[in-house]
Amino acid sequence: MKSIFTTKIGMTQVINEDGIVTPVTVLKADDNVVVQVKSEDVDGYNAIQVGYLDKKEKNVKKPIKGHFDKAEVSYKRFLKEIRLDEKSELNPGETISVDIFKEGELVDITATSKGKGTQGAIKRWNYGRGPASHGSKSHRVAGARAAGSDPARVFKGRKGSGKMGNERVTVQNLKIVKVNTEDSYILVKGAVPGPKGGLVQVKQATKSL
Repeated sequence: MKSIFTTKIGMTQVINEDGIVTPVTVLKADDNVVVQVKSEDVDGYNAIQVGYLDKKEKNVKKPIKGHFDKAEVSYKRFLKEIRLDEKSELNPGETISVDIFKEGELVDITATSKGKGTQGAIKRWNYGRGPASHGSKSHRVAGARAAGSDPARVFKGRKGSGKMGNERVTVQNLKIVKVNTEDSYILVKGAVPGPKGGLVQVKQATKSL
């Protein structure tokens, strides 16, 4: 499983030789440093622990500081795991760069979507609105959701107003348009969830395995 953690920079366009314009999202991938290698014999599963984005020593708590010191790597802001089917051949201190991917490859993108606060049922669940005339008093109301006197309550899981966004989202099968190994950039066709500056995981598409 190929995977790397990146930072979302924003969107731009790529124009090919035929003049076709492709909207792309720019992902900046600084070095992903291997902090720990987990094996099924010791930990019960195979994985690598990856540190991403440098962090000042004064902002690192002592327990996690010792974890980085043991691996002899610089302190990182994010510490994430990548599950593997077999034990990794990488060692602590080694880095993962964007050259593990190539142009035209399909990838899955995982990130935290933008938070939109509390929203009504129309925006949150794409409900239809009520009559627009003045006599109607239910222009943007979700409507009745209970069944009257029996059972006299609203069942759990019914769609209504509430918090929208700020959720872990995975978009599958996005195409890599370009990989810049010199500056560690990945250009992915289409939109990527999350705000600018957000953490984005790029991994090999599961449907292409």
